Amino acid sequence: MSKTKTRILTALALTTALTAPALIAPMFTAPAAVAGQPVAAVQDFSDLAAKVTPAVVNVAVTMKAGAEDGDETRMSGNAQQQQMEEFMKRFAERFGQPMQPGQRPDGKRPQSKEKAQAVGTGFIVDAKGTIVTNYHVVGKADSITITMADGTKLPAKMMGGDEKTDLAVLKVESDKPLPFVTFGDAGKVRVGQAVMAVGNPFGLGGTVTTGIVSARGRDIHSGPFDDYIQTDAAINRGNSGGPLFDMEGKVIGINTAIFSPTGGNIGLGFAIPSSLAEPVVAQLKDNGRVERGLLGVQIQPMSKEIAESLSLNGDKGALVAMVQPDSPALAAGVKSGDVIVSVDGKKIESVKELTRMISAIKPGTSVKLGVWRDGKDMSLTAKVGDQKEESAIIKAKADGKSGEAAKAQPLSYGVSLAPLSSEARKQLGLDGEMKGVVVATVEPGSPADDQGLKAGDVLQQVGKDSVDSPKSAVEKLTEAKKTGKPVLMKVYREGMTRFVAISPRSA
Repeated sequence: MSKTKTRILTALALTTALTAPALIAPMFTAPAAVAGQPVAAVQDFSDLAAKVTPAVVNVAVTMKAGAEDGDETRMSGNAQQQQMEEFMKRFAERFGQPMQPGQRPDGKRPQSKEKAQAVGTGFIVDAKGTIVTNYHVVGKADSITITMADGTKLPAKMMGGDEKTDLAVLKVESDKPLPFVTFGDAGKVRVGQAVMAVGNPFGLGGTVTTGIVSARGRDIHSGPFDDYIQTDAAINRGNSGGPLFDMEGKVIGINTAIFSPTGGNIGLGFAIPSSLAEPVVAQLKDNGRVERGLLGVQIQPMSKEIAESLSLNGDKGALVAMVQPDSPALAAGVKSGDVIVSVDGKKIESVKELTRMISAIKPGTSVKLGVWRDGKDMSLTAKVGDQKEESAIIKAKADGKSGEAAKAQPLSYGVSLAPLSSEARKQLGLDGEMKGVVVATVEPGSPADDQGLKAGDVLQQVGKDSVDSPKSAVEKLTEAKKTGKPVLMKVYREGMTRFVAISPRSA
């Protein structure tokens, strides 16, 4: 039997176990206490569960068939098998549907007029009926119904959603005050402390699971705001949007993602920390959207090689690959090749730290940027803009073959270059204003290959100098070899600009 089939059978077995537990519940006898030995104390969560579960709700969503096409959690027909096969390539698996959108209980695809369904979890945060959940649960909903712990069903409306943090705020109307819970301080969460999750796994209804905080600050590569709390408390599909409580009954996280080859719990769950969620929820509640600061730069991580090429001690900060037109950064005098090392005096350790810091600043606020340029520290003042819907990036298509090709002589960097001719521009989808030379070939195992250069890239700058012909590029690269340091190259690919630092070696 193939590994794929084995995984599918495992998933089916899990579903069966949940729907008919009496058929598989193992028989066991608790070991008798040994005379003279103390019985290990078992932590009792019953009072905590009784306190908080009335504020946790099941979220049922209906949407038009086909509306789920952009949802990472969807599985329908052969899509389930495909997801099993591709799972290890997709670490962060979103969850929220016991029956996958686009699939009926009988396994058939719904007709065009039928509604797809999904379920998740939410929790009430004030007596007036404000509910927090995940955006991926309700973001495409035509209608939303919440079911409270006492069975009361209420229609809900979405007040606002934020796809970047995967958070949404709902509102229900009630003729009486509703039970609610409050956010705790995720900054005080410690690895190893006990936690409790409450949710609606596989559509079964209110379910309590317990565990510990396994790790903090997890980056699962789902977006620029990754800062997850990892827990081994059992989390499954349908728990999305549910709360993760500390032992005081405070919400320290919103359960959002799992790592699992089967779609079921294996002890690797991830929750959005309350420190990130609470200010987002407040903005969604008040404004229906999240205002985020915008600087207007494309940035990339630093490396030891890049830092050395810039004569910068250490590899902290964010390297500016490109400054966007008409941006606050451009108005402030930020240039491509600058390294942003601080914001208002606070040092920048990484690209994500800069992204989060600027995003948290209210648009219109002026900030001081500490910048490393030409071997010197300098300070610039930027008025932060408003980060609205990002413009679509037009991706160029390139097959790496430049028909006009006057190859430059192979260098010890491992690249061959060609002019950026009209034919090359057409193949790469570039306008007439783009300057540089085309990377025609990259030698396997060469320094350029090690740094990820590919045929079809456009080399725009070597060191501090722009290049517009293979000859000028070769001259600059040859000069750079004499310094014995890595050379900084500015490279354009598919709408994105980045810098790479390459050390030459023998061809």
